Amino acid sequence: MNLALFDLDHTLLPIDSDFEWGQFLVRVGAVDGDAYQRRNEDFFRQYQAGVLDPVEYLEFALGTLAGFAPDALDALYGRYLEEVIEPAIRPQARALVQRHLDAGDLVAIITATNHYITAPIARIFGVEHHIAAMPEYDADGRLTGKLAGTPTSGPGKVVHMHAWLAELGRSFASFERSYFYSDSHNDLPLLSVVSHPVATNPSAVLASHAQAQGWPLLHLFND
Repeated sequence: MNLALFDLDHTLLPIDSDFEWGQFLVRVGAVDGDAYQRRNEDFFRQYQAGVLDPVEYLEFALGTLAGFAPDALDALYGRYLEEVIEPAIRPQARALVQRHLDAGDLVAIITATNHYITAPIARIFGVEHHIAAMPEYDADGRLTGKLAGTPTSGPGKVVHMHAWLAELGRSFASFERSYFYSDSHNDLPLLSVVSHPVATNPSAVLASHAQAQGWPLLHLFND
């Protein structure tokens, strides 16, 4: 059995699911549009530049989620999934994931975006295992707006991957081949650990690094 890991945003999706969630909230009038959009866009620029503070951003995103009653939040998210995410999923991304599933590989989506936003997307791709930033919940099962544990970004992806495998009773060294598909230079720590890194729809920085290292480049999207 091989191990196949996938980043989500701009790797399997041609969009950033967390950024687009914010844009959706602005569009439907669920948040203060001007103030929210400015902050959301500022965080996105920081992410692209590789200088984002993951805890600061996650607690901004999770604080927004916590501002809604659970039923209202779930209704909004259902609309978002139907109107934004499902139309964005491309056949070639589904086919790539399915190829690893059909091969009997252990497949996981590992993303820096929070679990509430990304868990249903992983299910759409047919992926059982999903590693994401975990929101904190209170005793009544409501989001508190805080992060539970540590971020799943940068070197955190490596830490969380090993912890997940340990929960399954597996070790990273037990796999003959390990793949990680990502678009971002922020994922260099995990890309550098696996035996088969694949720069997927890569940013300019990652494309340059991948070419220097002799890593394959994969372009799933033309836009």
